[in-house]
Amino acid sequence: MAINLQKGQKIDIGLSKLSVGLGWNPNEGTGAAFDLDASAFMINNNRLIPAEEYFVFYGNTDSPDGGLHHTGDDPTGGNSAEGDDEVIQVDLSKVDPAIEEILFVVTIHEGDQRRQNFGQVRNSYIRIVDDANGTEVAKYELGEDFSIETAVEFGRLYKRGGAWKFEASGIGYKEDLAFFVSKYFTGQVIK
Repeated sequence: MAINLQKGQKIDIGLSKLSVGLGWNPNEGTGAAFDLDASAFMINNNRLIPAEEYFVFYGNTDSPDGGLHHTGDDPTGGNSAEGDDEVIQVDLSKVDPAIEEILFVVTIHEGDQRRQNFGQVRNSYIRIVDDANGTEVAKYELGEDFSIETAVEFGRLYKRGGAWKFEASGIGYKEDLAFFVSKYFTGQVIK
């Protein structure tokens, strides 16, 4: 049975091949289509991406070590009425040993320009699925606490004592994808 995670809750993964699925639905009558984008930042012990190829998103679907694969962009949140809209497949046995953390972020494409935020999104979640049998291991459902935020750090995989764990983060930002790229690529936030 899957674990329903609360914000800040941490669990041991105990898997090497898994999928991180993200799903959402825009509220009815919110105007323009919502384009939410799932991204993964593969971070070293300096809290930085060692090279830009370790930033996995719709424009770079594979990490250089073969550990992460983004299955593609869903510009409308309509890939599945009941399932994941975007999926990042993870093979922890292939992840570069220098990577200490994999951060999963969802941003609203052109959120500021379209006047969209996570307060207008419902049923958003991140879940971990065991690739061996398709079983959902854990799920974190994002509440409607983000009335102005255009980006959410949903969760992270991280190494402790040689074992991978998952934490449900649920940290909102009024930022775009460029904010996270500058933060984790250069260590400085460039506005």
